[in-house]
Amino acid sequence: MTDAGIKAPACTLQFLLSDGILRRLTAVKTQRNVVPAVLIADPGTAGVGVIALTLLDRLLVAAHRGGCHPITVVASGPLPDLRRTRALGIRFDVAAQVPALAPGTLVANTRQLVLAGDIRQIATHGGRLVAPDGSQLDLGRVDSRPADESDPWKGLAPMRAIGVARPIHDESSAIAAGEALWASLSSSSDGMVDRHFNRPVGRWLLSRWLVHTPITPNQVSVGATLLGVLAGVLFGLGSRPMSILAAVLFQISAIIDCVDGDVARAVFKESPLGKWLDIVGDQLVHASVFIGIAVGLWRGSAAAPFLWLGSSAVLGGLIAFVVVLRGMRRPGGADGKLQRLIDGATNRDFSVLVLILAIVDRLGWFLWLAAIGSHLFWVLALALQWRPAPKVASGK
Repeated sequence: MTDAGIKAPACTLQFLLSDGILRRLTAVKTQRNVVPAVLIADPGTAGVGVIALTLLDRLLVAAHRGGCHPITVVASGPLPDLRRTRALGIRFDVAAQVPALAPGTLVANTRQLVLAGDIRQIATHGGRLVAPDGSQLDLGRVDSRPADESDPWKGLAPMRAIGVARPIHDESSAIAAGEALWASLSSSSDGMVDRHFNRPVGRWLLSRWLVHTPITPNQVSVGATLLGVLAGVLFGLGSRPMSILAAVLFQISAIIDCVDGDVARAVFKESPLGKWLDIVGDQLVHASVFIGIAVGLWRGSAAAPFLWLGSSAVLGGLIAFVVVLRGMRRPGGADGKLQRLIDGATNRDFSVLVLILAIVDRLGWFLWLAAIGSHLFWVLALALQWRPAPKVASGK
């Protein structure tokens, strides 16, 4: 990888006849069916930070994830910090001036915040990206030599952004773009409590600080799991004060469980291991809470079937976990109805219900709901997977 800073005349949009680079870009696009990218490091914005990463760093990672290769960075001086680009091993070249463009090259400037999904959209369909507010952005796929070399995006068909896309001119617009990016970070399984309480609280208390530290999202996931398991242990002690404390810890665990995903998406630290830690951690926490509540209630009333209810809830949760995995491994993944069922059943909203019932000393009600509801969920999820596939018209 060539990423050392270079000293050269000021970067301009003068398209030089560089036959070697042109042939290289064209050959790679033809052989690998990918889109080459030229990223212009604007001296005034390339080093501006948005949520702990510079704009050039974000643009490089987004272009790589959006399917661009090879990537050429046009810079007139030393490059800003590229911590995630280097950490992810993304290869790129550096040029002092914009090279001659192969047809279909994606050209972008650092004067904006864009996400990988929109870069992929432009790389696939062409055109010039337009922000949700209608402002044109300096990002587009140039299919032929531009008529105006000072504005290679001029005349390209507009393509509306589907994610966060905002022009950035200075620090204040970078701060506003960062706030928009934070607000966009969510999960399809978020319930009302996650949207309006868990994520906002987690961002203000932890996420905004953690993105500037070496602490990884996986470490945050493990911390949330340990705290949830501790809540289960405290539920098992059986006293009302301990149950209330356990419910508070369970709620804090739910808040932290939102933080790991926010941090991972904000600074490009998602990983397959992180997804599994989150999934398995949730199962451990739920099983611990079910068992802890059951043991605690059994200690106070041995005659009630609380141990049976707790065992039923844990068993139902395990079966549901297997059924959900089965659905996700189907060709094409879970369909719309199954995915909505999974999202609705896996949100963290019930942590508030546990807290309320612990305060009013009615945790037995929750145990009944969990013991019955977990089995209803996996039966319904399995039934949705057994539906016959829709018939496809033959066209005859």
